[in-house]
Amino acid sequence: MDLGEFRLHYDVGTIDAASMNADPTEQWRLWFEAAVENEVFEPNAMVVATVDEGGWPHARNVLAKGVDERGFVFYTNYESAKAAELESAGKASLLFSWLTMHRQVRIVGTVTRISAEESDAYFASRPRGSQLGAWASPQSDLIADPSVLEKAVLDVQARFGDGEITRPSFWGGYRVAPVMFEFWQGRPSRLHDRLRYVYRDSTWHIERIAP
Repeated sequence: MDLGEFRLHYDVGTIDAASMNADPTEQWRLWFEAAVENEVFEPNAMVVATVDEGGWPHARNVLAKGVDERGFVFYTNYESAKAAELESAGKASLLFSWLTMHRQVRIVGTVTRISAEESDAYFASRPRGSQLGAWASPQSDLIADPSVLEKAVLDVQARFGDGEITRPSFWGGYRVAPVMFEFWQGRPSRLHDRLRYVYRDSTWHIERIAP
């Protein structure tokens, strides 16, 4: 298999500054809604990129579960490797890829934990199996085999019975507050459109950068 032979012709559309919303979060919403309408698989999936204390980068897919003028929210185990990197650096990069539409959005921002009340509300909305999993999984820790998790789930089930499963204190949400957005649209001959929003002087500025 020669990876160099894999090529696609990008010709779905184009973008220019005049057509973009002045608010990058609202522009993201427009593209997200278009992705939903075009039945893009997991349109709220995003890569979260972090850096550990040794300077090594790490990236993984998570699901965005909230977005407003304050930023993008996702949930995780606060004792995981990902959380340690988020807490240490206080910064992260997000990447939404809607490949069938030849689009991606890259976001850079500062990271903070959301309130316990917000995390409680979202946890209560999750399927019961996901709630059990949050309690049972020592995320990022070494385990011998899947039976460790299966036993942990049974233990959690026994603990809560048929009652309400409360949110574990070690699980909750983070918010990435953007300081930069980049909207990318694939174009023919690799002359892609890249429009970047940068926040300065209390407002968002749009600039075009070379592909």
